[in-house]
Amino acid sequence: MVAAIAKEWLSEIANRKTTKPIHVQCSKYLGILSFETAKTMSRLVALYKSLSQIEINKLKDNAVKSKGVTYLNSADESFLFSLACAERLEDLDCTAVAIARLGQKCNDLGFNRFDILYADLKLGTIEFEKLEYGSRKVEKKIKEIERLVYATVNLHASLEGLSELELSERKMEQWKNYSELGTKNQKVNSDHFHQKLASQRKQVLYLKKVSLWNKTFDQSVETLARITCIVYARICKVFGPYIPDLPACGLVEPIKNVMGSRSGPILGASQHCLVRFHSQKSILSLDVDGSHKEGSNNNRVFHAAGPNTVGGSGLAVRYANVILLAERYLGSNMTIGRDAREDLYEMLPQSLRKSMRSKLSKNVKKGPGTDELMAGGWKEALNEMMEWLAPMAHDTLKWQMERNFERMKFESKPTVLLLQTLHFSDKEKAEAAIAEVLVGLSCIYWCENRQ
Repeated sequence: MVAAIAKEWLSEIANRKTTKPIHVQCSKYLGILSFETAKTMSRLVALYKSLSQIEINKLKDNAVKSKGVTYLNSADESFLFSLACAERLEDLDCTAVAIARLGQKCNDLGFNRFDILYADLKLGTIEFEKLEYGSRKVEKKIKEIERLVYATVNLHASLEGLSELELSERKMEQWKNYSELGTKNQKVNSDHFHQKLASQRKQVLYLKKVSLWNKTFDQSVETLARITCIVYARICKVFGPYIPDLPACGLVEPIKNVMGSRSGPILGASQHCLVRFHSQKSILSLDVDGSHKEGSNNNRVFHAAGPNTVGGSGLAVRYANVILLAERYLGSNMTIGRDAREDLYEMLPQSLRKSMRSKLSKNVKKGPGTDELMAGGWKEALNEMMEWLAPMAHDTLKWQMERNFERMKFESKPTVLLLQTLHFSDKEKAEAAIAEVLVGLSCIYWCENRQ
């Protein structure tokens, strides 16, 4: 029965009425859950935008072929595309979990079990027709989602402002109770304050009407479900040509079927040329109760980094901070102070300190009169290294910031991928590069002080 519902779900989703009897129907509005829904919508829109042709070209021509990624991470494009695909699928899985939670509050029974429908989607039991990424209709829906999210963000800010004003109002009332007679100026200020308070309340009421606050669970989940299917279809289409056998990367467990395990779309032989997606299991399974803890600790792509990588050793953020600190010192005209050098040295693990001492002993200056020339040579060499090393450090911290789910986030820009960071970098190569940078800074400091 579930398979039958799943197969017809997308084709009927726009016109189907609720299966509940009329006398028990109730219009459930998102209300306070509109903010959580807006965050989910933002994440889904970010995923959608990350799969545009422009972004895919950036991934293909810039990120995957960048000097830092090819030297520190891997020169194997299939492996890198496997990482990108797996991470995007994992992001979609996380979004699907949030949609499934919202679906449990829907009147429509089909939306009540979105987790089952999503699982069927990934098993290839749902056929797609007229679901085209980038079509005018879909782009219009994305713009509508962004408008609703924008209004909901403004509502969130307006409610906070209203809360502060109402707190001030209560304090004013308490102050009046303790004072005997208010002056004329105090009355004028009080009138102005109450006008501002009334205006703020009107703004909140208006924003509630035009934002997700006034949308039903069914309306919101229907929109999210459709875009989820489109995003999944796009992932398969985009990465299929580059990854003929995605499970080979070892990050995703394949589903065995008579047609073979593939990550890309398989065109059927029907005259309608429907696309059936025979794909892998969700790399983040939906829990029975719909619960799921978000963040890097539950990110399977994140934990796929081996012990010989920077991320697998738990040093990605620390090394990123060291590189960015070195970048700041290198770009500064001021001499690096003793305290700053000690702080930088304290950030280094024992293995990197040992490597640095070894390199320093081999770079002791020999011969007078070449300090300026030597410092200039080191600066030129370090600037060349920083051109490919610093972007990876920046992306490492950016990735961490983007995955900070403790804050209420409504960002819908494409996010950084782990393959662009230091996470999958070879630990030995990364430490050698960082040691080279630090030795260069030390030599520059030594030469400048000698002068």
